[in-house]
Amino acid sequence: MNIKILIPVFNDWESLNKLLEEINFLLEGSEHNFSVLIVNDASTQDRIDVPLSLDSLQSVKLINMKENRGHARCNATGLKYILENEEFDYIIPMDGDGEDRPDEIKQFIDNLNYHPNKVIVGERIKRSEGIFFRICYLVHKIITFVFTGQSIKFGNYTFLPKLTVEKMVDEKATWSSFSGSLAKTEKDRATVPSIRGSRYFGPTKMNFKSLVIHSLSIIGVFKISLILRSILFSLVYFFLISENISIITMLPIVLVIILVVLTLLISKRENMEEFKNSLSNIGNIINIK
Repeated sequence: MNIKILIPVFNDWESLNKLLEEINFLLEGSEHNFSVLIVNDASTQDRIDVPLSLDSLQSVKLINMKENRGHARCNATGLKYILENEEFDYIIPMDGDGEDRPDEIKQFIDNLNYHPNKVIVGERIKRSEGIFFRICYLVHKIITFVFTGQSIKFGNYTFLPKLTVEKMVDEKATWSSFSGSLAKTEKDRATVPSIRGSRYFGPTKMNFKSLVIHSLSIIGVFKISLILRSILFSLVYFFLISENISIITMLPIVLVIILVVLTLLISKRENMEEFKNSLSNIGNIINIK
C-alpha cells in the first residue's frame, strides 16, 4: 500500500528535519510504502539539508511555492499535486513542527483493518496550549456548533483514502479550511484519539488572531446554515426582548450580524478558479531522496 505524508512548512526547517527523523524511525520495518511530500510555503529562511538517512521512506520530495499562500492553501495544493502526479492509496496531512505527534501514524495504520477505504480523523482529546487558549478554543467549538450544526474536533492530522482526496480537490472550501471541507465532503468518519503535542522548537504559532480566522474559515464553509441559523436566532431573540428593547439587549443581535459579515468576508478568499490553477503557483521541485 502506498501512503503519502503531506507536510506544509514555513521557515521551520529544524523542526521538519526532526520530524522526518522520527517518522523514519517509527516506520522502520513497515509493510507499507511511505513517502513524504513537503510543501515549502515560500520560506524566507534557507532550507537546512536533511542530515540523516531516511531508509524507511521510499522518497522525500519538496515542492516550492512561488508565493506565501498560508497553511490551508499549501495543504490544498499538496493534495492536488499528489492526486495528479503520484500513485497513492492514502494521504496523511500533518503539521511539521511536532504538534501532530508522529507516533500516532501507527494508530491510523492499525485502524485500516476496521475502517478500510474510510477517512480516519485524529480527534483531539488533549491539547498542550495554555489555559487561556484552551478556553478560547472551547468557545470556538461551541460557536461553530451553534451556527453550523457541526462538531469538528479534528484538524489536518487525518488519514485520507484516495476517493476522499478526489472529493476534497473538487471542493473549493478546501482552499480556505481543511477541516471544514472534510466535514462537508465526508459525513461518515472514523476517529482515533489524538493528543496535541508540543512544538519541537519555540512556542506555538497559534494565537488568538489565528484562532479567530481559523474559526471563521470553518464557519464560512457552511454559509447557508450560518445565515439560516442567524436569522432564526435573531427572530426568536427579538421576540423575547420585544418589550424591553435597548442598546444592551440588542447587543447579541449586533454580535451575530458582525459574525456573519466577518465570516462572509473571510470566505470570499475562496476562489475556485485559483484553486483549479493552484499548481501554477508551484516553483521548482526538489527530490531530497
